[in-house]
Amino acid sequence: MNLDNAIARFVLVVVCLAPLTAGADELPFRTDADTDDAKPWFELVDGEFPPEHSAHAISGELIRVDHLERQFYLRVDRDDSQQRGNWDLPLDATMLPYGSIYYHGAPAALQDIPLGTHMHGLFYVKASDDQSPPPPGRYGRTTKEVKFKRCFRLEDEFSFHRRQQQQWVIESVDLDDHKLTAVLQQDGKPLGAAKTFDLLNSSRVMVGDGFGTLESLQPGHTVLFNLTWVTLYGPGRILQIWTDQPSRDLATTHQLQRHHQHVRERGLPGWVEAVDDEAEIVTITFFDGVDPALFEALHGTSDETHGWPFAKPEDDPKAPKGGIAVARQSLMTYDPVNDRKGGNILSIVDIPKQPGCGGVQIRVQCGMLLEGFRPKHIVRFYPAPWKVEALPREEQFHGRE
Repeated sequence: MNLDNAIARFVLVVVCLAPLTAGADELPFRTDADTDDAKPWFELVDGEFPPEHSAHAISGELIRVDHLERQFYLRVDRDDSQQRGNWDLPLDATMLPYGSIYYHGAPAALQDIPLGTHMHGLFYVKASDDQSPPPPGRYGRTTKEVKFKRCFRLEDEFSFHRRQQQQWVIESVDLDDHKLTAVLQQDGKPLGAAKTFDLLNSSRVMVGDGFGTLESLQPGHTVLFNLTWVTLYGPGRILQIWTDQPSRDLATTHQLQRHHQHVRERGLPGWVEAVDDEAEIVTITFFDGVDPALFEALHGTSDETHGWPFAKPEDDPKAPKGGIAVARQSLMTYDPVNDRKGGNILSIVDIPKQPGCGGVQIRVQCGMLLEGFRPKHIVRFYPAPWKVEALPREEQFHGRE
């Protein structure tokens, strides 16, 4: 499949997904749509994907990142429910293993997103045994969102609005005062009142396959943009703005290419669904947040027979095959060049998609089972066509156990 088709397929899949926080009726837990204080927020169950409509939406600015552990700080947006003394306090959160990140309308890793980017997220309350202290705030204060420490989805403004088929329509541009007024629309209808954003001399204007200038911005343009300093002095400052469909498609293409490279070098993430110890067969369910086109590599083959680090050659060298690497909750592997095991892929099946689940499951014949091949443990899978090379040292947990 070429990249253009991959983009089209990915956008179709993402657009068809309804927001996880909408339309919940008579659920046994509290949601953003049902703020009944008598109901508890949903608590995640280890080894299970969460139900729909169970996450809590929080937005804010990305101010700190540990991309290796998939952890980050978000300066939570101001709103009317906060006291002034609790404005602008950070939330520290960790991506769930099956949590997904999007940037410029395509899957991403935390290291792809510049600090200062305004993000939208879906979160769950921290684990009951999580005793970690909150991030330091003024006079020991904490954000009201402090207990929502596990992130299910994180996306920039571009991705958030594109996923919902929303766009901003420019009403006016004042270059003297550096202001841009626009109204958000969906299906040609306005969603609320117009908002006035700050333009910066450094705001990057994208037109077609190149750059424009602030003078390129005209009333009537349909745009998407990324923001910073949201709610500090108004709706926010525009960092980047895409003025037409070609420029938006190009941004998504570039990010999708980066995502493909990232996953090919680190393996498809998932967890072990079942293990047949006697037959040495491992069943893997893959996570969401991966471009569906990458799953096509599972059907690929390689003429090279499995040697080191596999315990023995695969049964059928010409059939689909691959290697499994044990991973941590952060999706970091140990030493996949030397510690992956596997063999032929016995089956590739589509399973029902649900929040966090990529909808693909495989059964792999292994020549040897590792300690980490246990149900609900995290793994990464390298299909046969993907070359496995050593990652940078900081991305390998080997030697730090």
